[in-house]
Amino acid sequence: MSQVRELLDGVRSTVGNRYAYVVLAAVLGLLAVIEAGGRGDGTGIDLGSAMLLGLCATVPLAFLPAHPVPVAVAVTLANVVMLAGPESPFAAGVLAGIIALYQLARRRSRRVVFPLLLPFVLFALGDPQPDSTVLLVFMTAAVLLGTSLRERGVAADSAAVGQASADNLLEYAARGERARIARELHDVVAHHISIIAVQAETARLTTPGLPPEGAQRLVDIGDTARSALTEMRRLLGVLREDVEPGTSSVRAPQPGLEQLIALVDEARASSGASTRLIVRGCVVPLDPGVQLTAYRIVQEALTNARRHATGAAVDVELDYTPEALRVRIRDNGPGRAFEQEAGGHGLVGMRERAAMVSGTLTVGRPASGGFAVEAVLPIPPDAS
Repeated sequence: MSQVRELLDGVRSTVGNRYAYVVLAAVLGLLAVIEAGGRGDGTGIDLGSAMLLGLCATVPLAFLPAHPVPVAVAVTLANVVMLAGPESPFAAGVLAGIIALYQLARRRSRRVVFPLLLPFVLFALGDPQPDSTVLLVFMTAAVLLGTSLRERGVAADSAAVGQASADNLLEYAARGERARIARELHDVVAHHISIIAVQAETARLTTPGLPPEGAQRLVDIGDTARSALTEMRRLLGVLREDVEPGTSSVRAPQPGLEQLIALVDEARASSGASTRLIVRGCVVPLDPGVQLTAYRIVQEALTNARRHATGAAVDVELDYTPEALRVRIRDNGPGRAFEQEAGGHGLVGMRERAAMVSGTLTVGRPASGGFAVEAVLPIPPDAS
């Protein structure tokens, strides 16, 4: 329904635009005829020819919206014929020529418009009369104004398209990162649900003297856990990369803060520069999702540091506070803003991960130099 309404609005706009040019052409044509009659026998040409030239210089404006090039050529030719004769062009014809060239410049390229100025340039140079000079100035101004507005519109459209493309790329990167986060969280949650099912079954089989009612409840807990695991795998399975036939997938627990030491050692070995892990505050066990988020942020930041600050020393700081875990990765490189590189997809992923656990991420150049990435990940009050 909305598309039909837009189509009707476009038709009304087009019809209204054409109607306006028809009225304008009629008014200018009438003024040209009146001006030709007012000049009377003082003209160097007969009255009929003068009126015909006046109409040729104005009436074609009625077809300007649909046929801008032929109309501009016809109006320009009529004005040139008048300029070549003993009489100066009609004021209505000059106005029509200005309108025609302006609209043509708004809709066509320079190589189509500028040749129509050539006759006026030749008259102004060959016979520098006031009429030819003034006519050249007006026509040139109309063309330059129309061309300028057209190029500005093209530039604005190009910028809008570029911005839309950049937004689409960022959105695509964000969606891809969300899919990766979902896959990793699937592994974390699946691990815990599996433990619930195993522990419920173990408790049922190893608890002596368990009443039948209690045993049944443990069975129900195990069944519910297994059902939840099946449903979760069904919903999130589409996010997991397919394994080709004949190959086996390697399953491993998702990394956490305990694996940061190995990650820092690997970064130090691959970059050949100093890479330190600094831990402050009272270390408390955290939710696996928060640990996974912190690990991936550090991993991405170290990768970008190697890429954009090659050879720079990097400090990875974990600051445990009662309210949040602060993760800060800072290098002493040239301070190159890697978020401007390759569409900034790395930062998109880190921000998505921080937001997943209700955290925040900031990046920038600290006063001491280099480049820093800092994430603040809230710690639940019951963490101990």
